Amino acid sequence: MATPAGHAPHLLQNDALYKYILETSVYPREHEQLKGLREMTKKQEWHFWMVPPEECQHLSMILKLMNAKKTIELGVYTGYSLLTTALALPKDGQVTAIDINRSYFEIGLPFIQKAGVENKINFIESEALPVLDKMLQEVKEDELFDFAFVDADKFNYGEYHERLLKLVKIGGVIVYDDTLWSGRVVAPVGTPLSQYDAEVRDYFLKFNDFLATDSRIEITQVCVGDGFTICRRLI
Repeated sequence: MATPAGHAPHLLQNDALYKYILETSVYPREHEQLKGLREMTKKQEWHFWMVPPEECQHLSMILKLMNAKKTIELGVYTGYSLLTTALALPKDGQVTAIDINRSYFEIGLPFIQKAGVENKINFIESEALPVLDKMLQEVKEDELFDFAFVDADKFNYGEYHERLLKLVKIGGVIVYDDTLWSGRVVAPVGTPLSQYDAEVRDYFLKFNDFLATDSRIEITQVCVGDGFTICRRLI
């Protein structure tokens, strides 16, 4: 799918409409340091890993509507979604951010510092599962997270889900990014896909079916960015 220059793939079929949304309601309200980080990230080889700004605007609204204070993020890259979260949290809010590569986080750190929210962030350089397992052994009921955002290894989403359901409080929210895989979940038979895209597409078909029938949560799937799923913990 064609996209405006410098943008990651999106689900809207009309690029002019996508541009209109960005220029009318997203960019005018984008924090100065978010803009700087977005422009810096565009220069990186893997710039399309960045969570798109229109999706982050949704995340910011969710966090504020929830009055979230304690959050966790799996997969950070340069930190655009992380900075979005830190800006949305109150002064005493905290976000635990886990990523296997600190060097990408270092790209975004100066923007985080200029925004004055570095004190809200606890960055952990690690694979996510060992950290989550350690948390499960140590966490107390009054220390559970309000919100989780997952944009890490796609093939571990199911493993993350089982752990986050114990680490996010009842009534809390877990958001899984990329769950429509830019529309590839409904790609017609014979559509040319890379091996990786095909494998992730097949994984998400199973994961989405699982979430849709998981009685421990209620869900809504959002056609923004390349798709994300909001899960609210019920039990």
